[in-house]
Amino acid sequence: MHFNPNRFFSSVFVLFFGLALVSCSEKKVETTQAEAISAKTPESKSDEKIILFYGNSLTAAYGIDPEDGFAGLTQQRIDSLGMNYKVINGGLSGETTAGGLSRLDWFLEDKPDVFVLELGGNDGLRGINLTETKSNLIKIIEKVRSKYPDTKIILAGMQIPPNMGQEYASEFTAMYPAVAEEKDVTLIPFLLENVGGIPELNLPDGIHPTEEGHQIVFETIWPYIENKM
Repeated sequence: MHFNPNRFFSSVFVLFFGLALVSCSEKKVETTQAEAISAKTPESKSDEKIILFYGNSLTAAYGIDPEDGFAGLTQQRIDSLGMNYKVINGGLSGETTAGGLSRLDWFLEDKPDVFVLELGGNDGLRGINLTETKSNLIKIIEKVRSKYPDTKIILAGMQIPPNMGQEYASEFTAMYPAVAEEKDVTLIPFLLENVGGIPELNLPDGIHPTEEGHQIVFETIWPYIENKM
């Protein structure tokens, strides 16, 4: 792993400014809810398989054109290969695991053949009890699996700065492999591998990737997705 913690954690001010952007205001949440709904609106062909990215502002490609985010890039790669898959972007800026659990049913009206779960970052930045976060991640996985036993699930691991203490940050990082092992799902160890903490690959908030950063994230996740198709 080539994550540079010194660069990632260098400025508490920048990170808390980024937290405000990740968590978002009520007005921003209302806007991104509409964006998430519109992303699901187009009807799929009857024989078209679905890849559902389910997450927060990282999945929603905050600050850039969604087509240039890793979910949009996944669709572009699929189209270039002539594969019969449709990507649905279920990203919502400011989303927590609790919020993700509460809105999941709507996204499960259609069966996702591949379900990519990218949540928890906002929980960590807000200092939410990790027992609750872990429980929510497990419940999301169980709900998907209960309704669609054949759906292949991928969990995207995350890391956070030690604003809430080093012990909390370490336990947060360890939570993802623990959930993946407990629920027997595929784990992407760190979604922002080779992107987190690198200023030129992130927007001024220091947290959300630029277009170039999303390209690197896409290359990180694509082997996991391709393996499930």
